[in-house]
Amino acid sequence: MANTWQGAFPWENLLADGYEGTAPVGVYPANGYGLHDMAGNVWEWTSDRFATRHRPGPPRPCCSARPPARPSGIPRYVVKGGSHLCAPSYCFRYRPAARQGEAADTSACHIGFRCVVSG
Repeated sequence: MANTWQGAFPWENLLADGYEGTAPVGVYPANGYGLHDMAGNVWEWTSDRFATRHRPGPPRPCCSARPPARPSGIPRYVVKGGSHLCAPSYCFRYRPAARQGEAADTSACHIGFRCVVSG
């Protein structure tokens, strides 16, 4: 279960889960590893720089390569997991393996980050 769009995107939000936008953390059951909200709700920023293809050969030291950038020169980073705006008719990517690149200066209501609490 995940907080995703229900209905015809973008004009019909059926609110079947009761949330028009983001949902509070932990309202959906944990997965088999005890983790909540690994997909849906908001795309999650990672520290990985985005590249459309993996570079061949051995990995380079952390400081030897420039981050991939849009034509504007703004670096792109990987976001994962999908958001409350993902719908089968628009963005069928609300899963932990889903990834896409976003510019580092992006500001949107459906992109965030994960906080981890040891417990």
